[in-house]
Amino acid sequence: MSTDLANLQSLLLQHLDLTFSTCTKDPECEDYSGQNCVLSSFLVKFRKAKITPKKTGQFVTVWQRNIAGITIPFTSTDPFDFYIIMTEDYNRIGYFIFPRSVLSERGILTTAKKEGKRGFRVYPDWDTPTNKQATQTQQWQSLYFIDCTAITPQVLEKAKNIIQQFSS
Repeated sequence: MSTDLANLQSLLLQHLDLTFSTCTKDPECEDYSGQNCVLSSFLVKFRKAKITPKKTGQFVTVWQRNIAGITIPFTSTDPFDFYIIMTEDYNRIGYFIFPRSVLSERGILTTAKKEGKRGFRVYPDWDTPTNKQATQTQQWQSLYFIDCTAITPQVLEKAKNIIQQFSS
């Protein structure tokens, strides 16, 4: 298990009685610490977002290769339950726990109606976006953001609710 996953386990998941049983590196996503994991009964894709120098927020990739070797977005039918994205900034750390259904609804995953994205920006609660679209994106993303800088009962409850709400 990578250091990033071990941190997630010790900071948050152990308090929710969730554990990683299997994790394998995603060779296509090493730059983003990509891992494919089994978390209790859930299939999880894990990535670490990157700070970019000129824009607020952090960037993360969400693609795979098709049979021809071409990069394509993940789809709404790919076998995973959650996409967990780690964010860090100085002394802050947090995780977006995005259910597959939410990423589909938001156009990030390919559906029958629309092609998804190969990457997107995430805006942790500590960021202050400077344009309308980024602000709107942060608003919906904040529903799935867990700030682990200080673990409180409220933080644990929010994480538990996200996972329970989308585990059926």
